[in-house]
Amino acid sequence: MAMTRWLLPAGTVGILLLLGTGWSAEQSVTALRAEPPEGQTSDTQWMHEIEQGFPRSENCRQCHDRQDGEWSIGRERAIRSNVPPRVDLTFPHGTAITMPLFRYVFGLWLQTQPTGEQRTRCLSCHVPSVTAFPQHADKIARQVLSGTVTVEGISCATCHAVDRVHPNNGSSPPTFGLKSGKTFFGPFPSPEENLVHPAQQSDLYRGAHYCAACHFDKVKDVTRPDLPGEILQGTVCQDCHMEPSTGSATSKRGAMTRPIGRHEFHGVIVPALMLKNRNLQAEWMPRLDIEVSDSTPRVTGTVLIRNGSLPHSFPSGDPLLKQFVLTIQAIDAQGKIVAEEQQRFGSSYAEVLRDPNYDPLIRGGTTRRIPFILAVPGGARPARIQAVISSALLPEAEPTLLEQYLTSLPSDHERAEAKRLLTAYTLPTLLAFRSRTLEGKETTP
Repeated sequence: MAMTRWLLPAGTVGILLLLGTGWSAEQSVTALRAEPPEGQTSDTQWMHEIEQGFPRSENCRQCHDRQDGEWSIGRERAIRSNVPPRVDLTFPHGTAITMPLFRYVFGLWLQTQPTGEQRTRCLSCHVPSVTAFPQHADKIARQVLSGTVTVEGISCATCHAVDRVHPNNGSSPPTFGLKSGKTFFGPFPSPEENLVHPAQQSDLYRGAHYCAACHFDKVKDVTRPDLPGEILQGTVCQDCHMEPSTGSATSKRGAMTRPIGRHEFHGVIVPALMLKNRNLQAEWMPRLDIEVSDSTPRVTGTVLIRNGSLPHSFPSGDPLLKQFVLTIQAIDAQGKIVAEEQQRFGSSYAEVLRDPNYDPLIRGGTTRRIPFILAVPGGARPARIQAVISSALLPEAEPTLLEQYLTSLPSDHERAEAKRLLTAYTLPTLLAFRSRTLEGKETTP
């Protein structure tokens, strides 16, 4: 059975519209938190149905113990570092549905009353199997909200069941296609026959568009298997996030070795990788330029945000919630700020998955031009213009929305923890800055 992310079979949407039928947000979240009515499918039954198509990862451990060990290391590292500012390791694949931060963000977003289709889209990157079993989306959501997740999120089976990526249809990012069953896909040509499952080679597993199916804001062209540009020509996401190694795909193949990728899926913010790859350093951070068209009686101009073909100008893989703050300041010869303008970019919780043309401020291989006007008070004489860009992983929730969500939590302890994490991840982190004198000389601190 071949299923496609975000595309629901006819008649499914009516089953999923818990949050789109006129219920209040509080009623909707309360309904999801509640246990299913007597007679409905139990967790054991519906999870067994999913696991028939996508076996649990522990089943793979018997033969693929090295990959399982690497996966476990990445997961445990993420659990230990789930506190700011270690945002580079907060959401690796193995904890994409179990981490408390996802629970709180998901619960807060549900207060905005997304439709069933939007809920399934959100879950599809955290629990890919929901694309093949959309009828269980509300049950999965209930587990997330309760903090007792037993369904498997991103797993060996769901990653290796991807057999195609669909091109952008103009209204949403490209989607991955899952083919549930006993055949699993991977990058190796001519996979050996075995008694456990058939294997099939797929070029997708050596392409950037495989990762861009979920991390769709990372590249300029999400349909390309490579990263555009001369500097990183031939480089793909897997080269850094699945550090190249050698060995065997299974532990049962004796001394036979070949190039394989590690399965920790760590963030690339690792000093060793940065130091050994000069091209990576060149493309790592966004670069700012300032153009000034007039300096009296007010300063007008444009800030150019240039991002290389490598799309990691900010931490974390989440493509929807990131926020950017661009601050432009006019500074006099004594270092005093005489005028300032601040522009914010990013979606609010109410806008997430509602904008079919979502476009982040910074996308790999692009240049964004941001105009500004600084009203300088009389008598002030600005000597230079400074631009600073910062990013945060989460938007600030509307006070009433946040209070509404916190009220829905069952204990004071959970309310305090949710507020702490949701607040901590709204704090901006410096990305880059540029200073330009009004005489035309430009300095880079």
